[in-house]
Order: sequence, then structure tokens, then C-alpha cells
Amino acid sequence: MIELAQSPKDPAFVQDPYPFYERARAAGPFFRWADYDLTCTGNSAAVNAIFRDRRFGREPVEPPVIPPHLAPFYAVEAHSMLELEPPRHTRLRNLVLRAFTSRRIAGLAPDITALATELVEALPEGEFDLLQAFAQPLPVRIIARLLGVPEEMAPDLLRWSNAMVGMYMAGRTRAMEDRAVAATEAFVAFLRAYVEDRRARPADDLITQLIAAESEGEKLSTDELIATCILLLNAGHEATVHTIGNGVKTLVETRTSLTALAPDSAEGTVEEILRYDPALHMFTRWAYEDIEVMGHRFRRGDRVGLLLAAANRDPGVWDQPARFNPSRPIKPLATFGAGLHFCVGAPLARLELQIALPILFQYHPNLALAAKPEYADVYHFHGLSELRVTA
Repeated sequence: MIELAQSPKDPAFVQDPYPFYERARAAGPFFRWADYDLTCTGNSAAVNAIFRDRRFGREPVEPPVIPPHLAPFYAVEAHSMLELEPPRHTRLRNLVLRAFTSRRIAGLAPDITALATELVEALPEGEFDLLQAFAQPLPVRIIARLLGVPEEMAPDLLRWSNAMVGMYMAGRTRAMEDRAVAATEAFVAFLRAYVEDRRARPADDLITQLIAAESEGEKLSTDELIATCILLLNAGHEATVHTIGNGVKTLVETRTSLTALAPDSAEGTVEEILRYDPALHMFTRWAYEDIEVMGHRFRRGDRVGLLLAAANRDPGVWDQPARFNPSRPIKPLATFGAGLHFCVGAPLARLELQIALPILFQYHPNLALAAKPEYADVYHFHGLSELRVTA
């Protein structure tokens, strides 16, 4: 297995990580990423196999030592189904899915349409940042409506979310950790009061449904409910903002015909956006026993990095993978994971993109870049710092 060095904070990598992924893949299914001291794979078959193999999971074999100053953050993580394995994960996911149903998600379509229309009609004249004017407010306001949280809380939700996801970024600092902990404490305090209010005064929203959800006599505790709400907001909002930005950038740069966003084509175009330049580039798993995958032997307690964006450009699966082609046949992506931890918010993210992008270009068919887009230094995420455009 080859070892490669590549700083995730190197400016060239931040702007275009794909050449490194190709170099790594050419060396075999697995490689050692020296900067992380981590075995990684961008091979689509290996990524998919590990996602689906119950002998790998999110919970570490040995409980990590948590520094006292990070205790509030990890107290929430301890109840997040993203970080848990069965049987706790099974119980939490089943309860959440009883409230976060496909019918409830589909019912948001009119809200998404109305909000996207409101936002595009309000876009400023001249040059502006599409992320601030459109990509950020859309998903956070939809999540707020879904949960039943007042939309005027959206700026706070954005600020807390941005601070908390800093915990997953390469090269995080003590200042970033302190901001994440402060955001966590503020978020938890707000939600705890809000959940108690909803217990007393139920409403037609997801928080009320999560409170009421019951499976085999089990209900969500308040701490579990708070962690679930934070997960739904942070995971759903961050990734969707980046995907809207990356997608608009790609559509404009490749001069993709607006017919790609017609009703019979929008689904395929969104899938290609999610494949071509996704928002999340790495997820990790722990090996729970000695196991061999495509010739590489993992020992119990080993960690592996799954490079989702690299898997989405595996030439063993995709024809001309470095080419943006909205008309290519739809195939399963690594973008939302697979197996037990397949993203529960994937249907909502897809719905938002399939509705919002056509509306944006319907109202502004001549949307153009006003400055060279720059990606932010936020790996393992991959999103623009801003998207300056003229409509």
C-alpha cells in the first residue's frame, strides 16, 4: 500500500482535490494518507462495501479521551444517531423515521417552491453573493419550518451550525473548538426550552412528531430529541448550502443548457451535481474485527477514511467521470453514504435541489459569474467561500 502526502489545507488541494484523488486511486484500492496517518480509499467498490459491512461502524472500539473543554459538544454527539451503532442506532433511527416520513418531506414541496420563488424575486441588482442571498437562507428556513422553529431564528441557527461543523474540519484550532462548544451550549439551551414548550403545546411540526414517536414502547429522551434536531439542521443545512453553490458554479461554468433543468431532466441533473462535486468528501469508519477488503487487511480498532468524492469519480463505475454530464444514466452515489447510516435527509436535500435550481434559472436564465469562484478551506467539506454572480 502506497503512502501519499497531501495537506488538506494546501491552497491548490482546497481549490481542486480531484487530481490527488486520481493519483491515490491509481496506486490501488487503498493508500496511506500521511497527513492524517489514515488508511483511505476512493475506490467505489471498497467504499460501498465498507459502508454496508456491519463489521465497520462509527463508534470507536476504544472510547476516546474527551478533553474537559469539549465535554458539552460530545455530550450531544453521544446521543446522535450519526455516531452510534446498533442497538442504539436502530432504536433512534426507527423513532426518527416514524416522524421524518417521506410523506412529510414530500409535503414540503409547496413551501420550497414558494420560498425559492420569494428568494429569487428578491435577488439584488448588479453583482451579489448567491450563497448569502439564496443558497444559505433556503435550506435553513425550510429546516426551521420543518422542525417548527421560528424562522426569525434562522441567523442563530446558521451561526450555531457553522461553528459546530468546525469540529470536523482539518486543522481545527482551540479557538474553533471554543466557538463550537459555545454554539452547542446555546443550541441545546434553546432547543431544551422549545421541546418543553412543545410537550405542553403540541403543534403540526417535526418536533411534536418526534416527541410523539413511539416504537415498541420506546420514546426519544429529551437529550436524544435535541441531538436529533441538531443533526438534522447541521447535516442537512451545511451540505445543501454547499451543493447549491457548487451546482450553480458547475452549471454556469460548463454552460449547461437550461433544458437540463426541465421537469423531465431536473432529477438527473441534480444527481450529476451530487456526483460531480459533492459537499462532503470524507467519512470514517472503525473496524470491529480483523477483516480483509480488496486485499487490504484491517485489524480490530483500525480506522479507514472513505473518500466519497473520489468514489463518485471512479472510472470503473462512471464513463468519463471528470466530465459533467447531466444526461448520464442515474446510478447509486457515495454522496449520502449507504447501509445503516444512509443519510435520512437525502430525500429532502434532493427535493430542495430539484425545485430550487430550476426556479433560480427560470427567473434568471442569464445568471453569470462575476468573479472566479473560490472554495473555502473547510475540508472534509467542500464548498465555496462565496459565489459572486450577476443575474
